[in-house]
Amino acid sequence: MASAGREVFFDKDELIVSKTNLKGHLTYMNHTFLDIAGYTEAEVIGKPHNVIRHPDMPRCVFKLLWDKLQSGSEIFAYVVNVTKNGDYYWVIAHVTPSYGSNGEVVGYHSTRRVPNPQTIQQVIIPLYKDLKTIEDSFGNRKDGLAASFQKLLDVLSEKELEYDEFIAQLEKAA
Repeated sequence: MASAGREVFFDKDELIVSKTNLKGHLTYMNHTFLDIAGYTEAEVIGKPHNVIRHPDMPRCVFKLLWDKLQSGSEIFAYVVNVTKNGDYYWVIAHVTPSYGSNGEVVGYHSTRRVPNPQTIQQVIIPLYKDLKTIEDSFGNRKDGLAASFQKLLDVLSEKELEYDEFIAQLEKAA
């Protein structure tokens, strides 16, 4: 997983922050986002947030993320991102809906921090490799996404945990 480039890191006391509109296009990013991803604000403002999506990242995790957000819930997720020059970095992302003055969802806010390296190596990388392998084994991307999403749900069912509980358990153990 994350076979191309080298892994880059940001300080455990730093947070990566970004905001998007309802379509997932970047409307704000902090200096840590720009520094670690290697972009200027002008290069990414208005672009889809997935400009930093690493090709090894299973799409089913983003399906779960969008499903949660569109239901009005927040979500925590482990994500590997890609920098402008092809390096990569891991984060634990906390993504929430952003609300306007009338209480309507107007976009999304994401704060990312440094994840525990042991959790990434021992749990997340093996799980994400399995999910990505399933996705890539189908000729049809939609079928691959459905199969990997089902596998993720099966893993959670075997653990008798909801996704949020699974992430909380990993974070508590870290």
